[in-house]
Amino acid sequence: MQSMLDQPVPDFALPATGNQTFSLSQARGTVLALYFYPKDNTPGCTTEAGEFRDLHAQFLRAGCAVYGISRDSLKSHEGFKAAHGFPFELLSDPDEKACELFKVMKLKNMYGKQVRGVERSTFVFD
Repeated sequence: MQSMLDQPVPDFALPATGNQTFSLSQARGTVLALYFYPKDNTPGCTTEAGEFRDLHAQFLRAGCAVYGISRDSLKSHEGFKAAHGFPFELLSDPDEKACELFKVMKLKNMYGKQVRGVERSTFVFD
């Protein structure tokens, strides 16, 4: 994985669960944990999101907001969030705007085939 340490991130906005819009510029001054994951309701992604859920109070005590990002639709995100009780918002990036900014789109092997997908990644910044 390529390091992005000390590199500025351009502003972006994405639709979020809860009828919201997330904007990086509006989050200025907040410590953020943005985690990118491949797909709602898959075993690995559900486990990962569950860990963020289970540790959410500790993130809040540290003054850190958590957001999950994938290419799934808001409808899919709303169902995923409700089914698992996630206390944080999920951002929909179907056009891969944020995925490209954070360079998380990679070629992966799936059942012997090369497929382009999201590399599970977490970024923490202020």
